[in-house]
Amino acid sequence: MLTGIEEVDWASLGHAYGPADDVPALLLGLASPDPSERECALDGMYGAVHHQGDVYDSTLACIPFLLELVADPAVPDRGGIVELLTSIGGIELDDEDDDLDGPSGPDQDDADFVPAANFAMASAAIAAGADVFLGLVDDTDPEVRLAAPVALASLHPDPARVLTLLRERLTVEPDTEVRLALVAAVGRIALRHASLRAETVDWLAWLARAAQDPGLRLASLAQLARCSPGRIPDDIVRRVTELLEEIRTAPRAVPDAVPGAAGETGDGAEGTGPGRAPVTLVGQVRELLEEHVAGRHTPWTEELLRTLHGALDDRVDDRIALVLAQLRCPDPGQRSDAIWLCGGLIRLWRGRYEEVVGLVGAQLTDPDTRLREAAGSFLERLFELGAPAADALAGVLTAGSDGPDGPGRPGGAGGPAGVGGPTGPGGRTGFAGPGGLAELTGRTWRDGALLALARSGDARAVPLLARALEGPGEVRRELLYAVDGLGPAAAGLAPLLRRRLAAVELDEELYERAAPLLHALASVRGAQALPEVLRVLRGAPEHRRAWVREAAARTLAAFGPSAREAVPELRELLDSGTAAVATAAARALWAVEGDADTVVPVLERWLRPGSATADRCAAAQALGAIGPSAAGAARALRPGLTSRDLWERVRCAAALWRVAGETERTLPVLLAAWEENRHARVDIAECLAEMGPAAAAAQLPILTELTRRRRHNTREGASGSHDVHQDEKLLTLCRAALARMERRGA
Repeated sequence: MLTGIEEVDWASLGHAYGPADDVPALLLGLASPDPSERECALDGMYGAVHHQGDVYDSTLACIPFLLELVADPAVPDRGGIVELLTSIGGIELDDEDDDLDGPSGPDQDDADFVPAANFAMASAAIAAGADVFLGLVDDTDPEVRLAAPVALASLHPDPARVLTLLRERLTVEPDTEVRLALVAAVGRIALRHASLRAETVDWLAWLARAAQDPGLRLASLAQLARCSPGRIPDDIVRRVTELLEEIRTAPRAVPDAVPGAAGETGDGAEGTGPGRAPVTLVGQVRELLEEHVAGRHTPWTEELLRTLHGALDDRVDDRIALVLAQLRCPDPGQRSDAIWLCGGLIRLWRGRYEEVVGLVGAQLTDPDTRLREAAGSFLERLFELGAPAADALAGVLTAGSDGPDGPGRPGGAGGPAGVGGPTGPGGRTGFAGPGGLAELTGRTWRDGALLALARSGDARAVPLLARALEGPGEVRRELLYAVDGLGPAAAGLAPLLRRRLAAVELDEELYERAAPLLHALASVRGAQALPEVLRVLRGAPEHRRAWVREAAARTLAAFGPSAREAVPELRELLDSGTAAVATAAARALWAVEGDADTVVPVLERWLRPGSATADRCAAAQALGAIGPSAAGAARALRPGLTSRDLWERVRCAAALWRVAGETERTLPVLLAAWEENRHARVDIAECLAEMGPAAAAAQLPILTELTRRRRHNTREGASGSHDVHQDEKLLTLCRAALARMERRGA
C-alpha cells in the first residue's frame, strides 16, 4: 500500500505550517487499524495539507495516494477520504474567477497565480483518477456510499455516465440518507452541465410526483427548485408542508445497534465514550453533529429544507409561510430546524416577521432544551424586531420555576432580592419567585432571553438587569451594552453600575471589565458615578490605556455639565497624542463647558494633511457633533470631500453640513458614496434625515432602498450580531428623511 511514498521528497514540499515531511505519517495514519489514529490523521490533513481549503504542492503530491486508499476496500473510514478528495478537487473554477484571479486579472503576480494553478491541477489530477469513485456507489460501507455521489458529480469527467449510474443506483439503494445524496448529486450535475439540465430537471419533476418515499419527493422538489426556479410550483408551501407531515407520521422501523456508534466503547470503538473529550477538530465536529441529530428520526429534513429555502431565494412570503408551518408542527426537531432556517432568512431579507417572532417566543417554554436554546439564540439578534416575543421573554424570566423542566422554587433567600437562593436539581440556581432571577451571569439560554428582552427595548428588562447587577458574578458584557436601548426606564440602574465600576481592579484587564460599565453609565446619564469614572480615567494602566481613556471620555461627554470636575483631566487629554482620545476628550469638553474656542482648534489639527485617515474621520465626527458652533472648521473639512477614502468623504461631508449647512457641496458627495458603498448608508441616511427638504435630490435613492427586499448589509457566509438592527435602523432613517421631504413639499 502507498507504494512509492518514500520516493517523494516531502521535505522540499510545503503545507500550511512549513515543510511537509510529516505528510507520509498522515497518509499512513489514514489506513491505520486504530480509529483514533485515523481520526488524527484526517484532522492533520485538513489542518495542514488542506488548511482552510487551500491546495499546496504537498496537497497535489498526496492525491495519488489518497485515490489508492479510496480504492482499497480493506481501508476503514474511506468515506472521510472521499470527502477530503472532493474538497481538494471540487472547487468551481468558473464560479470563483474573481476570488482566484485577484485584483490584477491575467497580469497578476506569479505569487498570486500559484494558488489558482494548484486548484486547477488538483481538479485535473483527481478527475483523471475519478473512475475509482464509480465502484463506490455499491460499497458495503454506507458512509462510503454517502460520500461517493457528490464526488462523482463534482469530479468525474463524464457527467452523462455518472447521471445514468446515479439514477440506476437510486432504484436499489436501501439507505435513506444515501438515496437523498444520490438525488442531490443529480441536481448538482444539472447545475454544472447545461447540456444535461433539461432531461435531469424533467426526471426530478417526475420523481417529485411519483416517488413512494415522501423524503425522496421532498428531496426531488428541493433540487427541482434549485435547478429550475421557473418550475417551482405555486403551491410549494402546501406541498412541502404535506410532505413534512407525511414524513413525521410515517411508521419507522427500529434500527439495529451499530458497533462503534456514538457512545459505544468496545474494541476499536470510534466514539469518544463517556467522559472522554474529542482531541481533534474532526472529532469535535462529529460529536456536535451527533448531538444535533440525537433522538431525531429524520434529521436529514433540515438539509433538504435549507436547500429549498436557498432555491426560493427572494420569495420571502413563501419562505415565511414554510417557517410558520414548521413552527406549528408537533415535532420539536422540525420547530428547531425552522428557527435556524429563519435565522438565515431574517438576516438576509426584509419582511413581515411579527408572527414568526411570536411563535419563536412560544418555544421558550418548551421542554426540549435544544429548542429553547435555539429560540433564545435567534431572539438575541433581533433587537427591535424581537418585540412580538417580549411577553414570552418576560414570562420565562420572571416565572417561579427553574425553567420548564424543573420545579418551582419561590421565595429564595441568601442574596439581594432572592438572588443566591435555593438550588434546583443538579445544583442549578432556580428563579426566586416572581421578579426573581436565575443565574444570569453565564451564557445560558435565560441569559440570552434577558439580552433579547433588553435589546427589544422592553422596560421589563430593567428590574431583571438590576437583579443581575446586584449579584456577585460577572454580568455578560452584551447585557451592559444593551442598556442604551432601554431609554429613561433604565435610569435606576445607575447606582448599581456605579457600585460595579468602583469594584473593578485597575489592572491589565481594566478595559475589558470597565468599558461595558462605562457604556451603560453613559446610556443612563449616571453622573453620580463621576468619582468612579475619574478613578478609572486616572488609574488606567499602560496596557490599553488609550482605550480606557477614550471610553471614560465618552462617558463624561454623556454626563454633560455634571462632569465639570473632570475638566482638568479632559484638557490634559486634548494633547494626549492619540486622535481617538483627543477627539473624545474634545467632545466631552464641549458637552461639559460648551467652549468651542478651546476644542475646535484641537480637532482642526487632526484634519491636517499627514494625519491618518482614521484620525481625520474621528475629528470630523467630533466637529459634526459640535454643530454650528464649529462653523469656523468648515475650511478644514472641505479638503476631505475629495479624499480617496470613502469614509473620510462621508465623515467630512456630514460634518460640513452640520457645522455650516453647505448642502451644495456635501449632498453630491453623500449621494455618490451611497451608491459606492452600501455599508455607509446608515450614516448617510442619518445626515439626509437631518437635512430634510434640502436633501430632496436624495428622494429617489431613498425610495429605491425602501423597496428593496434584500437587507443592505448582507454578506454571504458571514454575519454580525447587529446586522439586522443596522438594516432596520437604515429603514427607519430613510422613512424619516422621506417624511421630512414630503412635509415640506405639501
